[in-house]
Amino acid sequence: MALETDPATTHSVENGAAESAANVGQHGASTEAAHSAGLPQFQFQHWGGQIAYLLILFAILYLLMSKVFGPRVRRVFDEREATIKGALASAREVQAEADRQAEGAQRALAEARASAQRTASEAAAKASAEIAARKAALDEELAAKQAEAEDRIRAARDGALQHLTTVASDVAEAMVEKLTGAKAPRGAVAAAIKSQG
Repeated sequence: MALETDPATTHSVENGAAESAANVGQHGASTEAAHSAGLPQFQFQHWGGQIAYLLILFAILYLLMSKVFGPRVRRVFDEREATIKGALASAREVQAEADRQAEGAQRALAEARASAQRTASEAAAKASAEIAARKAALDEELAAKQAEAEDRIRAARDGALQHLTTVASDVAEAMVEKLTGAKAPRGAVAAAIKSQG
């Protein structure tokens, strides 16, 4: 099967192609003309519109900065400043409280040291007093025992002397009797021993 073409369709396609080629040629010519004239920003005929747009955009940006962004930035700066001032004030209060507590701790430590020294002094004085009292009691007890011992020694000595006197009298009487054969009077022998002793 062969393709059949309509002669009217082929003719319109050929005309459309020719027109599009002509349009491309005209567009290329206008682009070349625009390029040959230079940049539109530097052409004096466009400066009026550019300056108007510049002023309008500047006014819009100024209004946005002064009414929207400026207050927001100022508010952020003010909040930050208030936060910093609050933190500094809080830090100063905490520092002052810490200083007060440190002073209180130093005072308490000094009082504790003084109390410990007083307690140690009182304990030493009390111990010294107890030692002195015990020493005095022991001295009294020893003096009493010594006096008692001396009394016993004196009594023993006196007893021994008494006994010795009796023994000496008996021995002297026995000697006199043995030597003389006569009995000596007891009182005379005792008186003679006492006068010698």
